[in-house]
Amino acid sequence: MSQIALPLDWPAGAQERDYIVSDANQALVRHFEHWSLWPVMATVLTGPRKSGRSLLGRIYAAKSGGELIDDAERSDEEALFHAWNRAQERRRPLIVIADAPPPTWRIRLPDLRSRLAASPHVRIAEPDDALAAALIEKLCHARGLAAPPELVRYLVPRIERSYLGVTRAVDALDSLAFERRQRLTVPLARRALAAVGVIDESRSEE
Repeated sequence: MSQIALPLDWPAGAQERDYIVSDANQALVRHFEHWSLWPVMATVLTGPRKSGRSLLGRIYAAKSGGELIDDAERSDEEALFHAWNRAQERRRPLIVIADAPPPTWRIRLPDLRSRLAASPHVRIAEPDDALAAALIEKLCHARGLAAPPELVRYLVPRIERSYLGVTRAVDALDSLAFERRQRLTVPLARRALAAVGVIDESRSEE
């Protein structure tokens, strides 16, 4: 497990100080680290919401001097077309973030459609155990919650294995801590999170 630090002058908020790297996203990070070797100076980045895809795009746009277009499906196609051409001329990458790549993402402008079809596509995978545990710890810390190791170990095999599932679990822990004004423990979290459907006891025998 490692972290990619943002540039010192990056306007980072509590959730934007680093990007956690694990086996689930290591190949994707390596792709961006070697952007100068891309045959086309553009990449379409997709992945689940809450997966840190926008953060990852901002990191490498800043590190490479390239451009980032987020929520590309809702962007102006002419502007995206010119950004793609500009990236090839400048030899600086264009990172295009979308929910799904073409042809799932329907593009009306033929020239843009052909250019994005020629661009590499990488996707952020759902978190593995190590990444889910690290995200729980990071999100809890950002909210001022003390998540003891035994609680993290309890949650990982029981929550929905997705970035949204991790976020929902931490949201529930935050609500629980505020309501009970007690230290978070496994028994306390078990009752509260099972009651709101955040954890599934049948997913683990532990």
